[in-house]
Amino acid sequence: MATTTTAISVSTLNGRHHKTALTVFMVIVVAHWAEHLVQAVQVYAWGWPLAEARGVLGVPFPWLVTSEWMHYGYALIMLVGLVLLRKGFTGSSRTWWNISLGIQVWHHMEHLLLLLQNLSGLHLMGRPVPTSVLQLIWPRMELHLFYNAVVFAPMVVAMLLHRRAGSHSGATCTCAVAH
Repeated sequence: MATTTTAISVSTLNGRHHKTALTVFMVIVVAHWAEHLVQAVQVYAWGWPLAEARGVLGVPFPWLVTSEWMHYGYALIMLVGLVLLRKGFTGSSRTWWNISLGIQVWHHMEHLLLLLQNLSGLHLMGRPVPTSVLQLIWPRMELHLFYNAVVFAPMVVAMLLHRRAGSHSGATCTCAVAH
């Protein structure tokens, strides 16, 4: 009796599984983005002190907010997702996806810098806590709202363009919506 195994490769992720992979990826991205938005609401709308404003999951699990490993892991997942799913995009949707990828490369480097400082105990510019480059001029919560917005916006534009049948020329997936 012969058995067949279906391996998910980069080709299948960007072909017949592209729509599913993009959906899973976007659920992860939107959930993370929602955590940052909830934290901002907790601070700016509800007046919570920053130390208590930990988003939805951070309230019952405070270590999530303070874990540099968790933040770095998410930045890495974003980077890997953007790289792995890139091949499925063509034309102007690829351009927008590449913009998101480029910004995420920087965002990832900032999180790597934070993680390395956390592990070594040596902090940028002698700061008392791990500090990213742009955090030298912008508070961390607002900076990460900004990073998530500027990575998310071109990603959404890329996906909307990608789903338009007329912009889907050369793509090997079935993401396009017929008009």
